[in-house]
Amino acid sequence: MQTLAELDHKRLIREAYRIDGITVSQCRSIFLDWALSLPTQLDNRTAITQILEHYSDEPSDHPMTGVLQQGLEEMANPRRRGGWRSRTRD
Repeated sequence: MQTLAELDHKRLIREAYRIDGITVSQCRSIFLDWALSLPTQLDNRTAITQILEHYSDEPSDHPMTGVLQQGLEEMANPRRRGGWRSRTRD
């Protein structure tokens, strides 16, 4: 299990929870920045799960909690968005 300092080394998630009136859109932007800065040796799904556990005392309707939960759901059900194979004919 990683420490919170390792999971959120820029303290982006922590600050998102501290901002009064933060919007879902702002949380998504913060989440993307956090995900892109996560060290490659850390598993994204595990990191999100551990962060959600750490912030479990926050209100369940906080926008950042929703964005983190959505991140977990979308990782469980990835969608294909195209690529060269979708443009070729059989």
